[in-house]
Amino acid sequence: MAETLEGLAAELQNGQASSVGLVQRTFQRIEAFDSRLNSFVALDRSGALAAAKESDERRSLGQAHSRLDGIPISVKDNLHVAGFPTTWGSRALKDYRPANDELPVAKLRRAGMIVVGKTNAPEFTLEGYTRNDLFGVTRNPWNTDLTPGGSSGGAAASVAAGFVPAAIGTDGGGSIRRPACHTGLVGYKPSIGRWPRADGLPAILTDFETVGSLARTVEDTLMLDAVLRGHDLRDWRSSTAPAPAWPRKVARILYVPRFGAAPVDPEVASQVEALAQDLSSMGNDVREDKVFFDLEIAARVWHVISRAGVAWLMAENATYEKLAGASARAIAEDGRKVSGADYLGALEAVSALRRLVAELFDGVDLVLTPTAAALPWPAATPYPDQIDGKPAGPRDHAIFTGWVNIAGVPALNIPIGVSRSGLPIGAHLAAAFGADEQLLAFAREVADAVPAPPLPQLEAAL
Repeated sequence: MAETLEGLAAELQNGQASSVGLVQRTFQRIEAFDSRLNSFVALDRSGALAAAKESDERRSLGQAHSRLDGIPISVKDNLHVAGFPTTWGSRALKDYRPANDELPVAKLRRAGMIVVGKTNAPEFTLEGYTRNDLFGVTRNPWNTDLTPGGSSGGAAASVAAGFVPAAIGTDGGGSIRRPACHTGLVGYKPSIGRWPRADGLPAILTDFETVGSLARTVEDTLMLDAVLRGHDLRDWRSSTAPAPAWPRKVARILYVPRFGAAPVDPEVASQVEALAQDLSSMGNDVREDKVFFDLEIAARVWHVISRAGVAWLMAENATYEKLAGASARAIAEDGRKVSGADYLGALEAVSALRRLVAELFDGVDLVLTPTAAALPWPAATPYPDQIDGKPAGPRDHAIFTGWVNIAGVPALNIPIGVSRSGLPIGAHLAAAFGADEQLLAFAREVADAVPAPPLPQLEAAL
C-alpha cells in the first residue's frame, strides 16, 4: 500500500476502494514482509476488520466521520489503545492492557481511522535506535541490515514499507523526525499542546515529548493535523493560541549547517547545503550562522530530565527495574545521582532556553539544519561510533533535534534526496512556538519544489 492518505481518501469517496479492502491488503503485506522488518509488535485483525465494515456502512449512507474514515493507521507502542497491549518496549509491561484510548488515538477513531496494530519502540522510548528485550530489533525497509532510527523506528518502518499510509508516534528528542529522515518520510513534531494528550503513560520527559506523525507527504501531515489539533479541557497546554501569520511572503531562514564541532556526514551536509541554496533561489532570505544556544547546557538538561524521569519510574514500581533491560537500568542508576537541586536547575535552564528561542524567532521565521548527522547504521547497534571518519558519542547523530523539544517549538523532517549508497537524507525545519500552520505551509511549498525520493519497493528489496 504505497498510497497516500490524500489518495486513499479520494478512492474511498468515489467508490474505487473500500475500507475492508484496504485493511485486508494491509494485513496481507504485513504477513508477507514484516518478518524481515519487525515493525509491528501486536496486530488487531478482527477489530480492524470490524471497524472497516462499520466504516464502509457509514460511507454508503453518506455518514463518513471525516475524509480519513476507513483508512488504516499504526500506533506506537507507548500510546494507549483500549484493550490492547501497551508494553513501552519493556518486559515489565508485557501484560498491561489499558482500559482507555489515549486522547490522540480516541480522536483518530472518532475520525473513523482504523488502528491495525502497535509498532515497536526501544524500552521507555529513550534510545535513537529501535530494539528491546521483549520484541527484538526493528529494521529499515531501505536496507534491512540498518536501523530506521528511534524511538519511533517501528512506526517509521510501518509507513516506509507500505503497510500503512501513516503512523502516529512520540517525539521527546527527535524520536519522530530522525526515523522519518532515515526512512524517507515527512515526520512532524507539533508545538507543545497543539495535539492535546490525556489518559497516557507517565510523562517522564516532562513536556519535551509530544505526539506526532509519520506520513508520506506534507499534505497527509496536514490531514492528520486537522484531526488531532485543538483544545481539550484535559490538557491545559492545548489552550495556547497559535502564532500570528507571517506578515511577509519571503521567509527569513537561519541556516545552521553544523552544531559546534560535532561531525556531520558529508553527503548529508552537501544535500542540506544544496537545499539552502534552492530556498534562497526561490526568493527566501537565507542566512548562514553558527549554533544559537549553549550545546553543553542543552545536553545537561536532556541528561538530567531523562535520567531522573527513569529513576522516578523505577522507584514507583520495583517490578520495572527488576524486569528492565540493561540500558534502562543504567539510565535509572544515573538518575538516582540527580539531586532535587540538579532537577530544578535543569528546569530553570529550560525556561532560559525557551526565552532565547522565542527571541530568536522574533528575528527569523525558520531554522534549517540537517535532521540527522549520520546515515542509518547497523540495526542492532545503539548509535554510530563514527561520523565522517571522526569518533562519535551516543547523541552525536541526534544533535540537531533535541533543542526543539526543550524549546517546545514545532519542527519536521522533509526528505530531500538519497546518498550514493541509496539511503534517504532529510532536512530539518523548525519554527516559532505556535507557528505550526506556517511551518507546514512552507514545508508544502518546499516539497513541491524538491520532490521526495520514491520509497523502497519491498517486493524487490526483500
